[in-house]
Amino acid sequence: MILQLDHLVIAVDDLARAIADYTRLGFTVVPGGEHPDGATHNALVAFADGTYLELLAFLAPNPAHRWWGRGPGLIDFAVLPDDTTAVVAEAQARGLALSGPSTGGRVRPDGVRLVWQTALAPARGLPFLCGDVTPRSLRLPDPASWHHANGALGITRLTVAVADLALAAAQYQALLGVAPQPDVAGVAVRLAGTAIVLTPMSAQAGPVAACLRATAPAILDRRLAHGAALELVV
Repeated sequence: MILQLDHLVIAVDDLARAIADYTRLGFTVVPGGEHPDGATHNALVAFADGTYLELLAFLAPNPAHRWWGRGPGLIDFAVLPDDTTAVVAEAQARGLALSGPSTGGRVRPDGVRLVWQTALAPARGLPFLCGDVTPRSLRLPDPASWHHANGALGITRLTVAVADLALAAAQYQALLGVAPQPDVAGVAVRLAGTAIVLTPMSAQAGPVAACLRATAPAILDRRLAHGAALELVV
């Protein structure tokens, strides 16, 4: 089964500058490391609810990479399965052509190697699976970094643009095993403490905005957020 929203991927052009800007926005940012293919590196903003923001930048041009040319801003998101292989098989049995699992990982700045399994959905607008092989506690930053000066506590709502609402709802039902329910913006499915809201938008497909549960409301400067539409809500 799918346990929860795992993380949001935010593409940035310059990781060092993004770390500085997200720190200015009141987040505690932790260096993540470099992915084994040498194409990308990242930094993380982790929350007490187990979700996190991944700030991701390319180390060199890589047109073959599936994220190349996307962004800046929110470009993708992952959900956390309890058993990646089983979830892939279940989704395929319900008619969703997930590909995988495939092994991935990264090396943390302290040299610790992380390993996970991913599975990819057939179209944008659907999340990818990211299930840990090494303990998930190694992938998440230390709990001391979960405190943020801006009061952010977790991801409570993610808005995802889809070209065909009925098709996307059916695909989410095949992935998650539950039917999305009506929402003022389209339809929504809840994973643990996060509502994933599908809204029709023909110009693009994928995550477009996120609301972070916080101790005080604020709309964050999109320039400092490197194109990501982020809002703090109570």
